[in-house]
Amino acid sequence: MSRVLLTGAAGFIGTHTLAPLLAAGHEVHAISRNPPQACGSPTHPDGGRLVWHAADLTDPLRVPTLVSEIAADSLLHLAWYVQHGSYWNSAENVVWAEATLRLLRAFQQAGGRRAVLAGTCAEYEWSRAVYQESSAPLFPATLYGAAKHATHILSESFARSAGLELAWGRIFMPYGPGERGARLVPSVVQALLGGREAPLSDGTQVRDFMFVEDVARAFSAILDSTVEGAVNVASGRPCTLERMIGAFAAETGRPELLRWGALPARTGEPKELVADVRRLREEVGFVPQVRLADGVRRTLWWWRERSAMAA
Repeated sequence: MSRVLLTGAAGFIGTHTLAPLLAAGHEVHAISRNPPQACGSPTHPDGGRLVWHAADLTDPLRVPTLVSEIAADSLLHLAWYVQHGSYWNSAENVVWAEATLRLLRAFQQAGGRRAVLAGTCAEYEWSRAVYQESSAPLFPATLYGAAKHATHILSESFARSAGLELAWGRIFMPYGPGERGARLVPSVVQALLGGREAPLSDGTQVRDFMFVEDVARAFSAILDSTVEGAVNVASGRPCTLERMIGAFAAETGRPELLRWGALPARTGEPKELVADVRRLREEVGFVPQVRLADGVRRTLWWWRERSAMAA
């Protein structure tokens, strides 16, 4: 068992990461601006091995002190600025790049030995159909991708000089319970459940979707491995937006509400974005457990429960 410092613990992916970390026997120190006790989220059965800390990771005075007090062996850093509609080119990305490097240095100074940080498929140059960690070119098209890429380069260099183990998980397209309502899947699901039309692009874009619990388990597995460097966190299975969104429409029985072609494709977005997941499968030893049909049903169940509670 090790002591794990988890950031972004109340976020979309972080919330689902608590269970696999605790199941692996770790003592988890979870950091969030709004821990569950303050925001009313359910707590996890943890046997006393889950400790919440309220903190703003962009605070340069608070973070070194808190990290020193926790004195974790391992760091799983998921926190970043992800406000939908603005995060792609927000200056907050620079703030979070600085915060991440400050956090990593404080972790090393407190005796930490292994860190896993969350990256993004937006680090890649969007010029291919399938992206492999060591061969696909890295030339981000957005400030978000550039900030993540720069953070990876600096973090890896610092880790080598400081004797830290460091892995970098590049997330592709997570979906599932807890996703912010303005993003593609939840916005369409809410429209379907509310009997409203859902305007969409033509749906021919190919993406690599992964159920959020699998994303969380993948990060836990990377943390418990000895793998270093970049690792794609994805399913490796190509899926068109039409198939993905169509599965939700079929499950709700309202496919007539989908308005394909009502919106233009986003400028600059890739036609295909699928991960090569050999490192994740062969070196980390992780294989996703949740198939698309099950992920769709579980996501819909969560949104229906949420709607019922709000009624």
